[in-house]
Amino acid sequence: YDGWHSVADELERMLPPEYVLKRMDPSIPLHEQVQNAHVLIPTTGTVDKQAIDASPNLRLIAQPASGYCNIDVAAARARGIPITLAPGYNSQAVAEVALCMMLMLARRVDEARAAFQARLIGEPVGSTLHGKVLGIVGLGRVGKCLATAAKALGMEVMGTDSKSSREDLTSLLKRSHVVSLHVPLTSTTQGLIGAAELALMRPGAILINCARGPVVDKQALIEALEQGRLGGVGLDVHWVEPADPAESLYSHPRVLALPHLGSVSQEVYQSFASVLFENITRVREGRELLHPL
Repeated sequence: YDGWHSVADELERMLPPEYVLKRMDPSIPLHEQVQNAHVLIPTTGTVDKQAIDASPNLRLIAQPASGYCNIDVAAARARGIPITLAPGYNSQAVAEVALCMMLMLARRVDEARAAFQARLIGEPVGSTLHGKVLGIVGLGRVGKCLATAAKALGMEVMGTDSKSSREDLTSLLKRSHVVSLHVPLTSTTQGLIGAAELALMRPGAILINCARGPVVDKQALIEALEQGRLGGVGLDVHWVEPADPAESLYSHPRVLALPHLGSVSQEVYQSFASVLFENITRVREGRELLHPL
């Protein structure tokens, strides 16, 4: 799918000539394109029961990411088809994008670029991150990488994980100058940050979402922005992808939106291609798979 062609290019270079790598056309239903597939690589595409049932020769679903909310796990297991992931390969890259958005919003870089074009000097006045509190919701691989980077800038770091209580989250939201989201999308985390949670945040706080769009209640976020309660919002993930840039949310001066590029680096894509190649080889040879779900 779009945005993953570099991984496909790298994988194609690794595969023996008898392998055929077919790139999916997002304008055509997936189940109409996979009749001869032995391996499906979902990336951002939805692999539903219909697509799985339409693939009689399917032996593996290999996801080059740690997230799998776009895969019908039950349908795959009903067919005995293994699913593999690629956890941790993109952790540093995603953390760097979260930090980049934090810095850009704190220093008001978009406004500074406009000021430069207007030939102004020393505007706008931003904020430093040193000495501020960073709250990381989801202290997994990405969260821990971000914590290390933030501490190097002199930030105080708070964090929650799957074992944390509601009181822990409340405390984090109240104290943090920046809140960065790094949780998987599950029934528990969908809408995790809604109107009540946004109301707990400091006036002028920055919210970063590198998790999944629906972790944040979209309408509640819009209302918080319209009421001027947030100092900035950085979104690398969206409720529908690709997102519509014409939506009013994305034209708000306090919103920095990126096209889900947290994992997009040459190094990460090479790693993704390598683990895909390894698991394709292993499933063909009947060996134990890497990172099975």
